[in-house]
Amino acid sequence: MRLKNLKTFLLTGFLTISMAFGGASLVTASEITDDLKRTIDKTIEIVGDPKYQNDKTARRAAMRKVIDGKFNYTEMGRRSLAKNWNGLSVEDRKEFIGLFSRLLENSYASKIESYRDEKIIYRDEIVKGNYAMVKTRIERADDKIDVDYKLKKSDGEWLIYDFVIEKVSMIRNYRSQFSKIIKRESYEALIDKLTTKLAELSDSDSDKL
Repeated sequence: MRLKNLKTFLLTGFLTISMAFGGASLVTASEITDDLKRTIDKTIEIVGDPKYQNDKTARRAAMRKVIDGKFNYTEMGRRSLAKNWNGLSVEDRKEFIGLFSRLLENSYASKIESYRDEKIIYRDEIVKGNYAMVKTRIERADDKIDVDYKLKKSDGEWLIYDFVIEKVSMIRNYRSQFSKIIKRESYEALIDKLTTKLAELSDSDSDKL
């Protein structure tokens, strides 16, 4: 995939939540960064594996195992709904996370399948308590894209809860979309739109509702 298209994907598919990292410790490499790198490398390896080239279902299943193990879908969902999360029942939260995780999973998979030979540089790591940020850069001869991964330590594991692509956050993008739909229509309308979007994802790369 040409880098211009990759940039478009990153800005639209992983569309910032600002978190204060002032005074945090700066580390050049650690288990956090190494684990993230292994996850990204494994996902790209699956995409390039010849045995999956003509079997999208098997490829997606293999990618799902890797992605699901590194994404904190509950944290992503809670932050994307913001104050609207508080009024949901346990059942409603479970339903939303189920739909939202599938949206993220399918959107990510459809985009990463177009990845072609861009170089990923792991630049910095910042850790503050149970939060961390791993700064990376996607490089090619004619362009560069900064990609920051935000992680939270949960039950001893560092899991991704946001991506910041050239200062544009996935969580803030979804929160803006979701809040507009809920305000203009209703929470039920949001659930309907998520359900419809999931049905359409096999024919579209867009994750905009």
